[in-house]
Amino acid sequence: MLPLITRDELRNGIDAGTLVVVDTMPVAYYEQEHLPGAVNIPGFPYEQAAGFTDRYAPDVLPDKSAEIVVYCANVPCRNSEFVGARLRELGYANVREYREGIEDWVSAGLATTSG
Repeated sequence: MLPLITRDELRNGIDAGTLVVVDTMPVAYYEQEHLPGAVNIPGFPYEQAAGFTDRYAPDVLPDKSAEIVVYCANVPCRNSEFVGARLRELGYANVREYREGIEDWVSAGLATTSG
């Protein structure tokens, strides 16, 4: 289980530029809407999450000591669990999960980006 981060902690970290945020939704969902500054490592289908992480992490997360936050759609969504666990296996030391996901972010009226 990954350590959790709250919405307020996440927002403060994004505003301060101290976090690397990883959207674990499939590419089409990421392109439609994601948290500001987030990079994408798809975590679905679950069976492919480790492979996607192995493929994309070296490019989008070059600093293994960075403060990383993974998220997906909502609490039932498990994409971020799979990607986050694989990142830890690959040696990323500081990975947390925003378990409530983008649905919580949007419902709080916070901005997202697309593209």
